[in-house]
Amino acid sequence: MNEDEDAVNAYMIRLELVDEPGELLRALQPISENGGNLLSIFHERGNITPRGHIPVEVDIEATASQYEAIVEVLQEEGINVIQAGAERYSESVVCILSGHIVDTDLSDTLSRIQEMSNATVTDLSLSAPEGTRNTSSAKLRLAVEEGEVNETVESVRAIADEKDLHLIESLTGGEA
Repeated sequence: MNEDEDAVNAYMIRLELVDEPGELLRALQPISENGGNLLSIFHERGNITPRGHIPVEVDIEATASQYEAIVEVLQEEGINVIQAGAERYSESVVCILSGHIVDTDLSDTLSRIQEMSNATVTDLSLSAPEGTRNTSSAKLRLAVEEGEVNETVESVRAIADEKDLHLIESLTGGEA
């Protein structure tokens, strides 16, 4: 095994799942059983594919051999793998939204960020010290495709403006 095979990379796997209890868990088991590290799950339960399934995007970290084993087991288990790609995200952006985050539909905000940009939400922290009906703030960590940071921040800014949220933007890089 050479050094490249031991390197841990980020991978994206897009699945279509049957809308039945336990299907998401069944799809995630091969990741943990083969040494993958789960970064994020984007589960679009409200959307249905033309085949009547639920689209799910899973971002993981794994070595190349772990990744190949994960995809192979998913396919062997009859889980519909629509797309599997290596190292889609190579940059990180942290931003903070403030305002009536919950009342303006946090789930919609997150979905739209992922739809409008080449990014995925890898971490979310919500603070609502006076309850969710009052002003709250959310810290978002976004994994972004290389060279797409500015476009991603523009997308988040447009969504924030539309929902009358304040954006503290572009704390780039890892820790914030």
